[in-house]
Amino acid sequence: MLKLAAVDEAWPSAIDVSIVMPCLDEALSLPHCIANAREALAQMRDGLGLSGEIVISDNGSEDGSQMVARALGATVTHCPRRGYGAAVIHGMRSANGRFLVMGDADGSYDFRDAVAMVERLAQGADLCMGSRFKAGIAPGAMPWKNRYIGNPVLTGVLNLFFHAGVSDAHCGLRALTRDCFERLDLRGSGMEFASEMVVKAALKGEKIAEAPAKLLPDLRDRPPHLRPWRDGWRHLRYLFMLSPVWAFAVPALLAAAMSLTIWAAAGLAFARGRWEESAFGNYWVVLAGALLGLSHIAALFAASAHIYGRRAGFRRATGHADRIAKWTNLETMLIGGGVVAAAGLAILTLVFGYWSQHHFQAIGSVLPAVVGTTLIVIGAQNALGGILLAVVNGHETEFVKAPRESAPVAAPQPAQPESQSRVA
Repeated sequence: MLKLAAVDEAWPSAIDVSIVMPCLDEALSLPHCIANAREALAQMRDGLGLSGEIVISDNGSEDGSQMVARALGATVTHCPRRGYGAAVIHGMRSANGRFLVMGDADGSYDFRDAVAMVERLAQGADLCMGSRFKAGIAPGAMPWKNRYIGNPVLTGVLNLFFHAGVSDAHCGLRALTRDCFERLDLRGSGMEFASEMVVKAALKGEKIAEAPAKLLPDLRDRPPHLRPWRDGWRHLRYLFMLSPVWAFAVPALLAAAMSLTIWAAAGLAFARGRWEESAFGNYWVVLAGALLGLSHIAALFAASAHIYGRRAGFRRATGHADRIAKWTNLETMLIGGGVVAAAGLAILTLVFGYWSQHHFQAIGSVLPAVVGTTLIVIGAQNALGGILLAVVNGHETEFVKAPRESAPVAAPQPAQPESQSRVA
């Protein structure tokens, strides 16, 4: 028999494994799912020596799903907040196990595949993801656009942004330890919850494992709750919201590089007195100024998102960020903004002097005026952005300062469900 990790004394419970199913009008498929989950728990008991329970987190069913679940001996708990993620989170908080398994209540997953996932947790993994692409997808179980477009694209983006290293980021059958669940502080109420779990686990350095999980045609007699295009967009936008590098920093670098390239070429022609021959005239110079201002705003947004992630606890400290932090605070942002704005004002003063000396005649190139104006705008943005970063950082002027240590928080106790039954 596999030697299991020691029981967490902070969460005393006779239950080792909780299989949690979010439920919304699943009376037709619940008998199959609960029976299948019992088979999985029996395998865990015989092979791993683990006891278990089945928790149905009902999300407002109107077809009698609650009565069906109770009649079959499962624990039923009511989740007042609507949404797939809300139901899973509520169910896990109400569960008693130190290993938590989540899976849909529509018959699309075989809970016996979770036995290997729980074994991975017992071996030291924090989160074990199911992979439908490794186990096989039954004909008709997944629409072609989900199988060949949605899942590969979203999984690829997630791995690119967060280095999670998973092959199926949106498999609905997965398992995690209770300690990991508490550390992740999951909050997503909708389908984006599936991405939130993997992203936060990767950002926080949780040990992520993977196990095959078959996908079967569901047993429902109605369309699924999933809306591919709407929920796919919700996943994608969530990935960008948690990735300030790709959402803000990369566009900022591209815009700044393009702007400075245009200005360098235009400035070289201006210095040589060949402005009329330059490929980058006045319109290009104005565009470059706008791009540079936008790139600076995007950089401030990237810094704000990074600071928020650090304070929220799902983004780890890095040596690079901490080195920058030594030189970046509210005072340096204010001083830097003032210096840049002063440089811009000086350039505009020189432009005005040159213009007045030439009897206020039109100047052939707008390059000096655009550069001066852009520097004033960037300087003001830098000063105002410094104040914003201090606010985001909890009114701390050291932007990437490590969060203050707080007293240990006692482990929360599971919510009392409406009816409770343990499965040996």
